[in-house]
Amino acid sequence: MGKIPNLIKNIAIIVLFFGAINACGIYKYSDAKKNPTNADERIKKNIEEGKGFRLGDLNKQRGGDFQFASSNPLWRAGMEIISFAPLNNVDYSGGVIVTDWFSEEGLDEEIKITIRFLSNEIRADGVDVIVHKRICKDNSICKINLVESNLNGEIKLAILKKATLIEKKDLKKKGKERGEIKIPGKSNR
Repeated sequence: MGKIPNLIKNIAIIVLFFGAINACGIYKYSDAKKNPTNADERIKKNIEEGKGFRLGDLNKQRGGDFQFASSNPLWRAGMEIISFAPLNNVDYSGGVIVTDWFSEEGLDEEIKITIRFLSNEIRADGVDVIVHKRICKDNSICKINLVESNLNGEIKLAILKKATLIEKKDLKKKGKERGEIKIPGKSNR
């Protein structure tokens, strides 16, 4: 007597399970004429349509279109140029380097430099340098001003020059690793 109710319960669960799968849209009717018969073409079509998943590439690391800080010449140049100052905030994903307030000994003036990276490309509009000056009297009353001087442009130019040198060095290193490029049909001398 106990086997029949269990059998009915199991059948009901199976029917509900398949009903739920069908209702969720996992199974959809497709016309065989519209689907490619070649497996590679089917995979390509499914990827273009955003369908399916792959288990074959589990060990491969995935990344976006951005470059990591260790390979971005503009970022590396910014870190190298600003290395003389104490850093307060360094955020590669946000594209910003902010120094802490610093000054020469004995002065009541301190400056803070903010470097914003607007692009991974080495170009003049890809970097923005902001300098603030803080003047404190008696270590209690401080006034902070935005500084528009040659210092902004000098830091920006130094970063761009250094980034260009780093990029050239990296390209030269990659060229040595790849070896000589041979073009078919042309004699390489």
